[in-house]
Amino acid sequence: MQETTQQTQLDSPPSTPVIQLANVSKRYGFKTAVDHLNLTIYEGEVFGLLGPNGAGKTTTILMLLGLVEPTEGQAYVLGIDATRNPLKVKERVGYLPDDVGFYEDLTGRENLLLTARLNGLTEEEAAQAVDQLLKRVGLEAAADQKAGTYSRGMRQRLGLADTLIKRPKIIILDEPTLGIDPEGVRDFLALIRTLSQEEGITVLLSSHHLHQVQAICDRVGLFIDGRLLAVGTIADLAQKLFKDAPYQLKVEAEPLGDELLANLMQLPGIASAERISPTSVRLLARENNAPDIAETIFKNGSKLYALESSQFGLDEIYHRFFAGREGT
Repeated sequence: MQETTQQTQLDSPPSTPVIQLANVSKRYGFKTAVDHLNLTIYEGEVFGLLGPNGAGKTTTILMLLGLVEPTEGQAYVLGIDATRNPLKVKERVGYLPDDVGFYEDLTGRENLLLTARLNGLTEEEAAQAVDQLLKRVGLEAAADQKAGTYSRGMRQRLGLADTLIKRPKIIILDEPTLGIDPEGVRDFLALIRTLSQEEGITVLLSSHHLHQVQAICDRVGLFIDGRLLAVGTIADLAQKLFKDAPYQLKVEAEPLGDELLANLMQLPGIASAERISPTSVRLLARENNAPDIAETIFKNGSKLYALESSQFGLDEIYHRFFAGREGT
């Protein structure tokens, strides 16, 4: 499936497509929620759909689940037309919304047992699956507490266990960490990553939190105003966006005078320099030429205190893509 011109062309992983959106749009009257979306997600990857609130992420997810019908285009999940066969999709896909509803007067275990029975498991299968999942999501000690006493983070863990009862091939998480404390977020994301790595589950994570997406996602799709602007790994996106100078090098040396700065700027690959303090400078470069920088500093007779090299992260990528696009 080919991406439209609105999306940056980047290499796709060599794997089996499990989610395919072909020219999908959704309009509500004169409002376009999703605009000619083309996207392929591959088996076993953790894919991050990143964009601000109102970008169309949830509408896209609902179309994948067959809960909302596209105005045009087709959505396929595991080769199933999600619009025509939504029940088949639901049999194989687990969905965790931003706020999961449970029976508050039932325990965590009882809520999961109910879900297991609704998915056709026998009593023995249900009991075994529930015990395994409660342990897997770290709720073993709280299994027999009423769900109404659970914290926000515990409820999301219970929700994750609930989505895993039917052993889905894909799990879709829509802003799953809202309202969870930072430590709980780290634990939850680590659990998602482990599930993907150990069980080969494909994960679609919708979020507007850049650091969370960067922490666990193999690839990222940047989404705004219903349009997919770019897809790729963070390294690919950085290389595409900052191809003239994809590397950042922070140098701390003393003395760091104008002569040394001029010598650094003459090195091959150095595109620009920004003085941070009297003893530090940030260099943007087309290549990681840290050894040449260090040698130049030593030849100048200066002392090198620090030399850090990094590529642009998701924060810079996000803002470069979205600069001036909001509201367009």
